[in-house]
Amino acid sequence: MFEKTKEMCQRFLDMGVPGFDLMVCNKGECILRHMGGYSDLENKIPVKGDEIYNLFSCSKPITATAAMQLWEKGLFKLEDKLSDYFPEYENMLVATPDGVVPATRPILIRDLFQMTAGFSYNLHSPKLEQLRIDTNGKCPTREVARALAGEPLCFEPGDQYLYSLCHDVLAALVEHIANEPFEQYVKTNIFDPLGMKNSDFLPDYESRLKIAPLYKNDVESGEIKLLPQGTTPVYRLGSEHASGGAGCASTVEDYMKFLEALRNGEKLLKRTTIDLMLSTCLTEHQSRTFPQPDYNYGLGMRIAREGWLKDFGWGGAAGAILAVDPVRELTLFYAQHLLSPPNSTLRLNLYTC
Repeated sequence: MFEKTKEMCQRFLDMGVPGFDLMVCNKGECILRHMGGYSDLENKIPVKGDEIYNLFSCSKPITATAAMQLWEKGLFKLEDKLSDYFPEYENMLVATPDGVVPATRPILIRDLFQMTAGFSYNLHSPKLEQLRIDTNGKCPTREVARALAGEPLCFEPGDQYLYSLCHDVLAALVEHIANEPFEQYVKTNIFDPLGMKNSDFLPDYESRLKIAPLYKNDVESGEIKLLPQGTTPVYRLGSEHASGGAGCASTVEDYMKFLEALRNGEKLLKRTTIDLMLSTCLTEHQSRTFPQPDYNYGLGMRIAREGWLKDFGWGGAAGAILAVDPVRELTLFYAQHLLSPPNSTLRLNLYTC
């Protein structure tokens, strides 16, 4: 049983992935826990299953869930303008081939969930670089959102899908509406209720030292390089930036608790709210720029198009991938810790095989 899955994991090791940890549940019971390789390649420490990983973009479903908790309480509407909460977004500009022009449409809260706001993923834009200087490297979560308002959009809001810093702005919205730090809101309303004791959106330096060694694949040479211990992930812009798009650190078992809560419904969100998140949100025009042909995009994650695929989920920059199949009652989470991973286009096969 699961021989093809295990063969795929071995293939990842053969490609240079230092180590991995895979967990699959059916109806809430673990039916496969498979790990291999090393969490610490230099010291030949095998993967043990309790490692803390930087989840990178697997953070995004958590952020979307946090925001939808506030939506359930009636604290915002998906069709609200972002400028209702952050006035800096009142008069946005759009970069076009003919120069920068005023936007003709407002950014809606829905656009933050759907990646249709017009932002980019440029972490070194002039306004963000200036924010680093002005805040002495702190870059508080809401200030990051305000700084992004000073950059021209890549397209008219709502015109297309573009993977971007939308969920970092969504985290700032949660912080603004809840009137507490985003990382604290998530701890109180998601992590603590689920018993996710090893999860954090803003680990301090001491906590970062407990995170498993992080590696980077040199795409040109194929060399696997160890990053300095305690390295702040590139997507976390400063010491006070709780990146909703890429800032969470967690373990496989902790994250599985979150995924199971989404599969079951009611623990974090109403079933009807989860169904809304998993509805097809991109229009035919918007979906032309969505890069996964077998999927559309919902409110914060990929969702399967019509066909035999039934899962929803997403992946992270260091190779993590999640897949939740409510129909078959299956939940899968795979973690590794290698940036620019050579298996990035193959990891979803863990679900499809």
